[in-house]
Amino acid sequence: MSYQVLALKWRPQNFDDLVGQEHVSRTLANAMASGRIHHAFLFTGARGVGKTSAARILAKALNCEVGLSSTPCNVCPSCVEITNGQGIDVLEIDGASNNGVDEIRELRESIRYLPSRGRYRIIIIDEVHMLSTSAFNALLKTLEEPPPHVKFIFATTEPHKIPITILSRCQRFDFRKISLNPLVARLRMIVDAEQIIISDLALTLIARRGEGSMRDALSALDQMIAFCGETVADEDVQGLLGLVDRRLIHDTVEAIVNRESHLALETLRRIDEQGYAFRQFAQELVEALRGLILLKVTTDPGDLLDVTTEERQKLQSLADLATVEDLQRAMTLLLRTESEIAHSTFPRLLLEMTLIRLCHLPPTREIAALLGKIDELERRLGTGKGPAFPPSKPIAPSPLKVAAPSVPVAPSRFTPREKSAAAETIQTVVTPSPATRGTQDWPGMIAHVRAAKRPRLVNALEQASLLEMALPTIRLGLPKGSLALEMLQDEAVITELRTLANAFFGSKVDLRFVPLSEAEAQGSAPPSLQQSRRVAEENFKKELHDEAHGNPVVRSVCDLLGGEIVEVRPIIIPVEGTIEETQDGDE
Repeated sequence: MSYQVLALKWRPQNFDDLVGQEHVSRTLANAMASGRIHHAFLFTGARGVGKTSAARILAKALNCEVGLSSTPCNVCPSCVEITNGQGIDVLEIDGASNNGVDEIRELRESIRYLPSRGRYRIIIIDEVHMLSTSAFNALLKTLEEPPPHVKFIFATTEPHKIPITILSRCQRFDFRKISLNPLVARLRMIVDAEQIIISDLALTLIARRGEGSMRDALSALDQMIAFCGETVADEDVQGLLGLVDRRLIHDTVEAIVNRESHLALETLRRIDEQGYAFRQFAQELVEALRGLILLKVTTDPGDLLDVTTEERQKLQSLADLATVEDLQRAMTLLLRTESEIAHSTFPRLLLEMTLIRLCHLPPTREIAALLGKIDELERRLGTGKGPAFPPSKPIAPSPLKVAAPSVPVAPSRFTPREKSAAAETIQTVVTPSPATRGTQDWPGMIAHVRAAKRPRLVNALEQASLLEMALPTIRLGLPKGSLALEMLQDEAVITELRTLANAFFGSKVDLRFVPLSEAEAQGSAPPSLQQSRRVAEENFKKELHDEAHGNPVVRSVCDLLGGEIVEVRPIIIPVEGTIEETQDGDE
């Protein structure tokens, strides 16, 4: 006799054998007992959860020769024929291959005849959503006024594809995915009957691979038995299914919760040595963190958490060591890493950096606690009893070597709340004195060129170093080979610049442009206006940063809240007399 796979050999033969579908079994059994049997049934749900098996059980119950009962005898000729798929009065149709209107018309003609042996002619259409629109329309009239001796049983994984006119004429039953514990219990009963030696852990791994499908789980079990024989080892199951050892998952989660990066990296090394896929490992970590979060936010996750009792106790002990906020942050990082691993050339490096970051994330604090500390800080500062810190040393701004150009700016509706010493120094340097105009006012000359709307010339002149200014001679240096030097050495440009300089200084000026070597441009030559401005900005930012770090209030807030200064920005507040207000006043 040929071998029969476990999924067929252990197919449910009565309603009590349907695992995880008690709501369906009870409803159909009560309908059989009361005689309130609908003419059309629709069984929906994921693959391998018992839809077709339930259809055959219902067919046997309707046509059992012992009598109309919720428990078919499974020994009478009618039950045996239906079990073997050879029932004369039971027609099983594959909707995917018989989806045309012609097949449905032939079906309508055949159901006019009375059943040969049983009470009813039963039509089972699997994957009914694959029927064409014309086929559904042809079936609609029969469903609307069915013959009394005909019962329809439809099965589908995609009920949303069935027309609403068909759905409204059927009694719908939604089959659920089978939970982990009932699935493991069913597998245990089967392996005991088959005299297979296998641990509960291995059965749990197989059931989890089934993802709520009894057929998929039994197919995986068949594969394990074919590989291992009558004794199935846990390591063989993990290796054949490509699953990560649950102990390694728990060790990694424990290292993350306890912030022990060296243990997390050691676990990752073992994962790599044993040949597990890094993406699979990341997915298992995400699933484990999901379990911790569910245990934190619910008193009893129930079917939301498909784990064994032993594993749930382990996860509960880990969940007690972390907060929901920390777990959610870890979940976010791992989800991002899992998606990046698929496209990464260095998946192990990516996982290592993620684990290190997870172990070094600062713990989050509850918002209520933070608000309480802020209120306490405000109270202490308001009463003058705040923590005393020595005042920070004022930072003396370094004077600039070359003056920056005085550039007229449009009035702004925003101004800094308080000018720093460095800002005042810059302002003092860039503002030319009327007494020096015509002798030393080179920044004013650049401002004059800007006022003449020559932005390219302004940009080139700001890159130049002022080597000599002894009127009527002005010598400027620029790096050899630079675009600015090439532009300023053009005769037309020189002529235009001389005209502007003559008008500004009030006398004839001789402008000369000297190429500088790399050493001269970076060392001995005076800094250009662009370099001077950059130095001034850096000094100003440094002063703001040092001032913020030395501020006693800021330091007190950081100490109380456990924070750190990441960025310092100048405070900007609106000033009175904005541009809009001035314009309105003039009008």
